[in-house]
Amino acid sequence: MVTGNASNPDQYDRASELKAFDDTKAGVKGLVDAGITELPRIFHQPADKIQKNSVSGDTQFSIPIIDLAEVEKNPITRKEIVDKVGNASRKWGFFQVINHGIPVNVLEEMMDGVRRFYEQDDEVKRQYYTRDFSKPVVYNSNFDLYTGLAVNWRDTFFSFMAPNPPKMEDLPPGHNGGYSKQVQTLGNLLLELLSEALGLKPDHLKEMDCGKGLAIVCHYYPACPQPELALGNSKHADNDFFTVLLQDHIGGLQVLHEDKWINVPPAPGSLVINIGDLLQLISNDAFISVEHRVVANSVGPRVSVACFFSTSITPNSRLYGPIKELLSEENPPKYRETTVADYANYSSGRGLDVDGYKALLHFRL
Repeated sequence: MVTGNASNPDQYDRASELKAFDDTKAGVKGLVDAGITELPRIFHQPADKIQKNSVSGDTQFSIPIIDLAEVEKNPITRKEIVDKVGNASRKWGFFQVINHGIPVNVLEEMMDGVRRFYEQDDEVKRQYYTRDFSKPVVYNSNFDLYTGLAVNWRDTFFSFMAPNPPKMEDLPPGHNGGYSKQVQTLGNLLLELLSEALGLKPDHLKEMDCGKGLAIVCHYYPACPQPELALGNSKHADNDFFTVLLQDHIGGLQVLHEDKWINVPPAPGSLVINIGDLLQLISNDAFISVEHRVVANSVGPRVSVACFFSTSITPNSRLYGPIKELLSEENPPKYRETTVADYANYSSGRGLDVDGYKALLHFRL
C-alpha cells in the first residue's frame, strides 16, 4: 500500500512507493476505497504544472460546436460543415459535434459500463491488471507510471477494437464492442469532412488507412482528497490521427489555446473531437494537434471514453509523410516519413508532459 508520507521528505523512496502502488493492482480507486485523506507524494505535481497559464472563461475562447444533422442530406449544409471542421482543425485542433448519429442511450450505456467495471470488486478487476500491452484488455493506472514526473490521478482500461478486435469473451462484462462500431462509422464521416476541408477528395484520408485502427480507452478519475496538488491527466498531445471523446457531466478537460487553459465544458449528447499528431504530420501543419489535460476534482468520479484512430503498435510497414497533393514550392514538406508504430513507440516511450518538446518535433525536417 502507498503511504502518505508527503510531510516527511527524508523518508520518501519514490521507486518503492511506485512499486507498492502498482502491486496493489487496485489503482487510484483502491486508495480512495482505503479512505486516504492525504495525497501520496507520488501524485504531487510540480507547482508550475498545475498553475501555469490561466484558465479562460471568455466567450471568445469557446470550443467550436458543430451540428452534423444535415451533413449527408444537404450539399449546401455539408459545405458549411466542412468549412467549420476545417476552421476548427486549423485554429483549435479541437471541436465538439452534436447530432452525430450515435443515440444518447448508446452513449449512456457505454458510460454506465465503464462505471460498472471500476466499481466492481477488486478481485474481479485484478484479472485484467497488466502492463503487457499485447493483452486483449489492459487495465492499470498510468501507462507511464515509472517514467512520468508525477502519477496521474486516474485509472484506465483499454482494448484495440480494430483492425483486429478482441474475442467477445475477453472483453469485460458490459462491453460488447457496439459503441466502438458506431464510433468507427462516425470516424469515417469525419475523415471525409477532414479530407474535404484539406481540399482533397472525400475518401482520401480513408484510403490512407487513417480510420483502419481503433483503440478504446476508458478513464476513471475518482474524487481526489487534495485536487490542488494533482492532475487527472498531464499535459499531452495525442499520438494518433484523431480522437473521439465521450465525457460525462463533471468536466475537467482543458485545452491549451493561445497560452491559456480553456475549459471544454460537457454538452449533453455531444462528442469531443481532437486532431492528433499524425494528422498534423500528414497535413503538413494545416491541422494542429493541441496539448490538453484533465484537472483533478473533489466531486468525482469522472468517467471518459476516448477512441483513438490509429493502428498504433500494430506492425504495418506503410509510411506516412506530408500528403503530396498539399505540397508546393511555397509549402514544402515539414516532416520526414514514419510508420504509425514507430511514431507511437517513440511518443509513448517518452511518457506524458515532456516540457518544451512535443513528440512531433522529433520527426520535423
